[in-house]
Amino acid sequence: MPRIKKQTFPHGCPALFQMSMSQPQSGRGVLCLRCRGTCMGFEPHSWRKICKSCKCSQEDHCLSSDVEDDRKIGRLLSDSKYATLTARVKGGDGVRIYKRNRMIITNPIVSRKDPTFDTITYEWAPPGLTQKLAMQYMELIPKEMQPVAGTDGAYYRRRQLVRQLPVHDHDPSQCHGLAEGEVKLMEDFVKKYKAEALGVGEVALPGQAGHAKEEGKAKDAGPAAEKPPETTNGALESTPTVGLYHCETCKQAVPEDCPVVYADRAGYTRLWHPACFICCHCAEPLVDLIYFWKSGAAWCGRHYCESLRPRCAGCDEIIFSEEFQQAEGMAWHKKHFACLECETLLSGKAFSLDKGSLRCATCSRSKHL
Repeated sequence: MPRIKKQTFPHGCPALFQMSMSQPQSGRGVLCLRCRGTCMGFEPHSWRKICKSCKCSQEDHCLSSDVEDDRKIGRLLSDSKYATLTARVKGGDGVRIYKRNRMIITNPIVSRKDPTFDTITYEWAPPGLTQKLAMQYMELIPKEMQPVAGTDGAYYRRRQLVRQLPVHDHDPSQCHGLAEGEVKLMEDFVKKYKAEALGVGEVALPGQAGHAKEEGKAKDAGPAAEKPPETTNGALESTPTVGLYHCETCKQAVPEDCPVVYADRAGYTRLWHPACFICCHCAEPLVDLIYFWKSGAAWCGRHYCESLRPRCAGCDEIIFSEEFQQAEGMAWHKKHFACLECETLLSGKAFSLDKGSLRCATCSRSKHL
């Protein structure tokens, strides 16, 4: 039978990321994984979240390390009811780090000579699950999205962390667009969404999450695959009877032996297939099950923040000023309404807008020559 080892503070790293992890987050020289060799290495822009050389995003260069990602998520979850998923860093002056759960599966390979082992490392796995349930969960995720170290699935997770949970959406020190007096506005904004919207999904069998799970532990319940107990399920409602479990996204029936995702802010009468726990705006799976609850639906962090305040198309930060530039349904800080190529401010001037990128008339002509 496969053996699983769980670690909360990883020290290894996928081969795909070894080069980029040796670089600081804003450091130079990290190759672009989108350009595939044509970019000579990351060249940081002073305020845009892109490479000056190839114009690709920071996420395409995969600048952060495992430790940096865990610190970022630790900061996001700290000062919220999910702070138990973080741990204080020794000597870190109160800094908290995400207790990311890794899963290592070792399968013995039988041969006539010395025994060998096939080891698979998942860069993230839902915490608190039995071996069987953890494996069932992973099998229900599309293979190309499974965060197995050294694969495209691990790269996909890393990009989604940057895309869905931008550090500049919850850490004012990472912002370039904040004017004097706006830091407090952002701090209040973050404090409010941590209290009212931020959540982390829980994986369990139908009827086994929330209070029902705790009651089962108290009674020394058997394996998680047993039938749901006839108790309330944490939402002050009776546990649904057999055959009445349905996924909130696809509306299909869910077998009682199938692991599902619960979102406590939605109440425990709602559940999702693992592959169906997605952002209601972009339809992307919610990375590490981190969601934001609003208007009866789960959002990723990026689109939740954008649903409340405009985002600057230049620096990618949330705009807290009441005065900003708008064009074709997009928004910019006034100081960031500038040509992508020559940085000329474009207020009151002719410009072109192509896939969110502004160019002055001169640079636009040069690009199409």
